[in-house]
Amino acid sequence: MPGRAPIPDRPLVLQAEDLDPCAAAWLAERADLRVCPFAADAFLPLLAGAHALLVRTYTRVDAALLDRAPNLRVVGRAGVGLDRIDVTECRRRGVEVVHTPDANTQSVAEYVFAMLLDALRPRLFLDAPIDADRWNALRRELTAPKQLSELTLGVLGYGKVGSRVGRAAAGFGMRVLYHDLVDIPHAARHGALPVTLDALLEESDILTLHVDSRPANRCLLDAALCRRLRPTGLLVNTSRGLVVDPAALRDHLVANPESRALIDVHDPEPFDAAYPLLNLPNCHLSPHLAASTAAAHVNMSWVVRDVWRVLRNEPPEHPAP
Repeated sequence: MPGRAPIPDRPLVLQAEDLDPCAAAWLAERADLRVCPFAADAFLPLLAGAHALLVRTYTRVDAALLDRAPNLRVVGRAGVGLDRIDVTECRRRGVEVVHTPDANTQSVAEYVFAMLLDALRPRLFLDAPIDADRWNALRRELTAPKQLSELTLGVLGYGKVGSRVGRAAAGFGMRVLYHDLVDIPHAARHGALPVTLDALLEESDILTLHVDSRPANRCLLDAALCRRLRPTGLLVNTSRGLVVDPAALRDHLVANPESRALIDVHDPEPFDAAYPLLNLPNCHLSPHLAASTAAAHVNMSWVVRDVWRVLRNEPPEHPAP
């Protein structure tokens, strides 16, 4: 923007959350990289001189933060979602926002099926010998009532992650339905069938959510939609905590004890004792683990390349939409 000083040869980059050491070292060779958690006392003094800010999941970049960062030129989000970054306000002030849109696609898709197999295939690991009666009893008790190939998977949001989940589900022999706001090319559907939202909710034995954090998606799964879920269905959310109304989902799970929910993302994070989904026998909560693989962490951390491109007045490869 007019009136701002030129970017120095070694611009100040403030790293507020964890990055892979190799990616951080790469950037440190080119810039003055300072590591300071966003909650630390030293953060705001450093922010005042920073030309770039690197964040992951929990740093909120809004007008109040930008007011304290007059030299900022770019915010790098090591990850996909931009829930905590006001992209419009950043760009109004001449601050570019970059992210890593495909960094954790595989890890999230794998985690969806890890959760599903935990829920659908009961198993026990033995650490001591047992007699024949107990052996045979366990085999009867741990028989899964359904296998994946007998079930219909509904995917709400058929973007990068949703389509990867659909592709994996097809490999398990599942019938796959999806609903999305855009027309998905036939080759990218991997055999999944596009349906209306009503049909998706009514026909899915398992519904997995893969929508973004746009304002219209806040509490997308509200009381009205919860009432249309199957009473024996299974809900998986690895997308954004804000897309589910937790009170509405709690009511659905209480009213339908044979239904289940596997929830990895929450609003807020971490949640407190008042969280409506706590202490429900048919709801399992995990602490935002879907993207927690070493490979995904590395992939997300290389947002530093786009941060450096912006600082060198080059166009980034992955600007925020």
